[in-house]
Amino acid sequence: MKPLFSVLLFLGSAFCLFNSSAENQRYNVLFVAFDDLRPDLSCYGDPVAITPNFDRLAAQGTLFNRAYCQLAVCGPSRLSLITGLRPDTIKVWDLKTHFRETLPELVTLPQYFKNHGYHSQAIGKILHGSSVSMYDPPSWTEDPLFDYGRPHHWRYTSPENLAVEAHKRSATEGADVPDDTFVDGLVCVAAEEAIDRFAESRKPFFLGVGFRKPHLPFVAPKKYWDLYDRDSIPARTSTNHPKDAPEYALRTWNEIEGYTDIPKQLDQISEEKISELRHGYYACISYVDALLGRLLDKLEERNLANDTIVCLWGDHGFHLGEQGLWTKANNYELSARVPLILSVPNQKEKGAVSNAFVELVDLYPTLAEACGLEIPDGLEGLSMTPLLDKPHRSWKTAAFNQYPRDYTKIKHEKHGDVMGYSIRTDRYRYVEWRDWNSSEVLHQELYDHCTDPHETINKAGIEEMASALSRHREILRDGWQGALPKN
Repeated sequence: MKPLFSVLLFLGSAFCLFNSSAENQRYNVLFVAFDDLRPDLSCYGDPVAITPNFDRLAAQGTLFNRAYCQLAVCGPSRLSLITGLRPDTIKVWDLKTHFRETLPELVTLPQYFKNHGYHSQAIGKILHGSSVSMYDPPSWTEDPLFDYGRPHHWRYTSPENLAVEAHKRSATEGADVPDDTFVDGLVCVAAEEAIDRFAESRKPFFLGVGFRKPHLPFVAPKKYWDLYDRDSIPARTSTNHPKDAPEYALRTWNEIEGYTDIPKQLDQISEEKISELRHGYYACISYVDALLGRLLDKLEERNLANDTIVCLWGDHGFHLGEQGLWTKANNYELSARVPLILSVPNQKEKGAVSNAFVELVDLYPTLAEACGLEIPDGLEGLSMTPLLDKPHRSWKTAAFNQYPRDYTKIKHEKHGDVMGYSIRTDRYRYVEWRDWNSSEVLHQELYDHCTDPHETINKAGIEEMASALSRHREILRDGWQGALPKN
C-alpha cells in the first residue's frame, strides 16, 4: 500500500511566543504520559471526575479540547508522537515493529533534546513493546526505569488475584493499600527522586514519566474507589454498534476478554459489571491524578516550576461499552480523541481552552520550539506554540488518524489486510477503509457530530450526504498537508 501521508519539510512557525529572553531560555520538560486515558477529566467538563491536579495544570497552561492520536493503540501512537512522523511514514502499525527497522538514523524527540545538552530520562511507560523491546538507547541519557517490559506491569495486591497463575486475573481491584504499592506509585517515587537530582544540577532535563493507569486492569487503592458513588457515574451514551457501520470498524481489540470475570462474548457483560468497570476507570483516573499532583508539588518544592514545561498527554482514548465496543483499536471519536494539556512558563494566556484541531504528532515541533531549539526538517506535525498566546486563532481544518484490520494479523505481523483512514472536521468524522495492496476503497463511514455526537448512525450511504461525503473524501486525499493553516 502506498503511504497516504508523504514526508514534507516542516513548515516552521513564524510567530514569536515569548519575551526576548526566551530565545536563550532552555526550559526543562516534564513529559507525562497516561495509558488509555480519554478526556474524562473535570477540566474537560466531565460531571463526576475528581481530578484536582489535572485541573490545576489546565489552570496554569492551555487545554486542547480537540486533540487526536494518529493510531489508537499504544505502540504506534507513542512512536508516532516520539518521532514526529505519522504511522505510514515510520511503517509502524503494530506492537512488535521497532521504528528503527525502517528509519535507523531517525532522531526522536528525547534524543533531539539529549543532542542539545539535555539529560533525557524515561521512567515508566513511554514507549511500548510486546514481543520486541521498544527500548531505544539513542533516545536516553540513562537506561529507563520501570519500562513496559518489566514484570511490574500486571500488579495486584489482593490474595485472590495473587493466587491466580494466569497473566490476567480480575479486571478490577480496590485493595486498601498505600499509593506506592502499585507500579505507578513506584514510578512517581522514582520521578520525584529524579527531579531532586536535577535540581542539584545546572543541566536542563527532559523527563518522561509514563503512568500505566487507567489501563486495564482497573486496579487502584480503595480510597480512590471510595471517592465515587457508583450510581452517580454516567451510563454509556450508546450501547449498540453504529448503524450501517462496516464489519471492519467493529472488530474488538480482544483485550478485556482475557480477564477472568469478563465473558468472552462482550454483549453478555452484565450491566452490574459494566457499572463496576466504569467505576474502576474513574478510580484509576483519580489515582494517577494524585500522582501527577506529587510531581507538580515536587517542581514547586525544588523551585523548578518556573523553569519547566509540563506536557500532559494520553496515548489514545478508550471505549467503556459505548457503541458496543470495549478498549481502543478503532477509528471512532472515543478512541481517537485524547487529553492534552501544555503549560509553558511565561505564556501569556493561562487557563485557556483551545478548540483548534491538534494532533499528538505536533508535540515534537512544539516542545522543540518552546525550548528555543530549531525545529528539525522533515517532521509531520505543526508547532502549537502560536495557540498558547492565541488559543482561538484559525488553525488546522482536520485531524487525521488510522487503524488497520484485523486484530489477529497486527498482533503477529506488520499489518493486516485493510487500513481504515479517518479524518475529523468541525462537523463530521469520515472513515475510508482501503484494501492494503490495491488501495481500493472498500467501505466508507460518515458521522454527523451536529446531529449525532456519539457516532451512532453511519450516513455515508444516505443520498442527502453525498456532497459532504465527496468533500471529505477530497480532504482525506489532500492529506495532513492540505489541512494546515493557510496564514
